[in-house]
Amino acid sequence: MEQLPMSLKIEYGLFKLDFTDYHAVLGIPVDADVKAVRQRYLQIARRLHPDSCKASTEAEKKQANLLLTRLVNPAYEQLSRGHRDYAASLSHLSKRLGAQGDKISLASATAKQLLQAGANLDNLYKTSVDHLASEQYQALDQALAKIAEISELNLVYLMCKSGKGETVKTSVSTPVKTQGTGVTQPNSQTSTAGTSQGGSVGPKGVSRVDSYIRRAEGYLVKNNFAAAVLELREALKLDQNNSDCHSLLGIAYLKQNKGTMAKVHINKALQLNPQNEKALKAKQILNELTPKSGGSQPKVSPEAAKGKPSNKSGGGLFGGLFGGKKK
Repeated sequence: MEQLPMSLKIEYGLFKLDFTDYHAVLGIPVDADVKAVRQRYLQIARRLHPDSCKASTEAEKKQANLLLTRLVNPAYEQLSRGHRDYAASLSHLSKRLGAQGDKISLASATAKQLLQAGANLDNLYKTSVDHLASEQYQALDQALAKIAEISELNLVYLMCKSGKGETVKTSVSTPVKTQGTGVTQPNSQTSTAGTSQGGSVGPKGVSRVDSYIRRAEGYLVKNNFAAAVLELREALKLDQNNSDCHSLLGIAYLKQNKGTMAKVHINKALQLNPQNEKALKAKQILNELTPKSGGSQPKVSPEAAKGKPSNKSGGGLFGGLFGGKKK
């Protein structure tokens, strides 16, 4: 299993047993299903991603990106794809914990309380994990401590369950079926769109791409551009030559006043499909916003970015791209 950099070392819970606790990283119970894994990942990614991170200092932004790329993305990759090795390791670890029992030392009061929960084990475990997860990434300098505390809860829960002879069905016990290269997988080393090396996409992959695109369009209508970007990046990992996906990603960047990134994806969309209507409209808007002298990044007015009417057209610069249609 991949070793964490020294700056992200955690010495408590399952981590001290030389096991990377991806459930603790995402702040979810060990028996969370794949849907819960995805929902939680999106919540965290929106908080940590460079496009939507609200950190006030450059150091905090770097810390947020480090947490995202070295912990959160790998955790989502493991738990959403159902890696059998991880599931097997977790199952083996659970049996070890059941056998060791009293030899395990705990640091957090929450974990010690859970150890004494008795018949209330399941309820107290879920409640405690949910509480810690709600504040897990609010203060970035406390994120590792929260992960460690959740991992201690996971350790106690697995130990108690194994001690009773009960098995825990983990979220990676039933992997998501994929076809070809059609897997939902964040790039653990970078947050730049479209860097995955794609291949042919089977029918299931195509339908999943469409689902991502539909959700992204819904987010764009609601002006939730960061969420739209996340959905579209996932789609590009399934099909990096999808013209619609590139055009929508260009629009999302354009609405966030990121003209350079917008230009890259709009041009890519038109390269793949010169007749793509959304890309053509976005290209026209991009040209209107680009200073004639060149050199500087296109600037989008606050009114245009929010889709408000302007003197350019009755529906605003972006009014014709979605026509108010919600999906």
